[in-house]
Amino acid sequence: MDRLALNIDPYANDPGHWGASLVANAELLIPCLDAAGARSVVEVGAYAGDVTSLLLEWAAGSGARVWAIDPSPQDRLVKLAEEHSNLELARAPSLEALKTIPPADAVIIDGDHNYYTVSQELRLIEAAAAGGPLPLLIFHDVTWPHARRDDYFSPDVIPEDERQPIVEGGGLYPGVEGIRPGGLPYHYPAAREGGPRNGVLTAVEDFVNARDGMQLAVVPAFFGFGVAWHRDAPYADAIAAIVEDWDGNPLLERLEANRVLHLASSHFQMVEAAKWQRRAALKDELLRELLKSKSFSLAVAISRLRQRGKPAYSKDDVRRALEAD
Repeated sequence: MDRLALNIDPYANDPGHWGASLVANAELLIPCLDAAGARSVVEVGAYAGDVTSLLLEWAAGSGARVWAIDPSPQDRLVKLAEEHSNLELARAPSLEALKTIPPADAVIIDGDHNYYTVSQELRLIEAAAAGGPLPLLIFHDVTWPHARRDDYFSPDVIPEDERQPIVEGGGLYPGVEGIRPGGLPYHYPAAREGGPRNGVLTAVEDFVNARDGMQLAVVPAFFGFGVAWHRDAPYADAIAAIVEDWDGNPLLERLEANRVLHLASSHFQMVEAAKWQRRAALKDELLRELLKSKSFSLAVAISRLRQRGKPAYSKDDVRRALEAD
């Protein structure tokens, strides 16, 4: 891992330091790939290429090939594909691209975070295996907020009867099942958390539980690292040894719960502060207009007469209010 850590910045495309990329779990991801002896890896949801860069650095020592799937790749990912012959970029939605990519030793699922898409991705991966062993399956976002709540990149591409009710731009906050204004903003999150066929982890669990011999581990760190494998796989014991101490670890669960609470709380406070700043700016604008207003000057004069020399409000009062800010 030392050689990988030299060039990996988990916050390179994360200016808010949310820890939103799977690359934050590199110390688990890479050992799992090594344990499985992976020589081909498919990454679903490559976006700006954070994880792709990590995979390419790993592949330089292992000789592996990498397929990156993203319908809207960022310039950095496109450049990586141009510079590395062992990287193939599929510019298509995952449910199209997975039909054309050959079976791989490992598949990383970190694309559209909803039950329907993840379930269909797993169905296509299983179909590509054609009755043979499934690849090592690695997942991101299997803890809050997407474990039990769908989010949709483009709701219109999801069949209506497979889609949860949504709130466009809804804010999510730990412990709040619905939407909280000022919470962490997402494109099209489900209106409520929980229930059947809702969320990434729900989709993964339903897939694993419906198949004999499958094992699932969830490491509650940086929005959740998940790995699923068959107990008969030659690398099963090696994968278990890597994740067993971290799987559902209560200390990590508390740390992650604390992290996302403070992340959401900081964002909420920032939104509230911006709201008050806008209100203060509007108040200042109003007070300055009052200072220039002939009607206000007349009102002050009338008030002075009625109050026998001391008006209820004066221009000096307005100036003091402005200076108080």
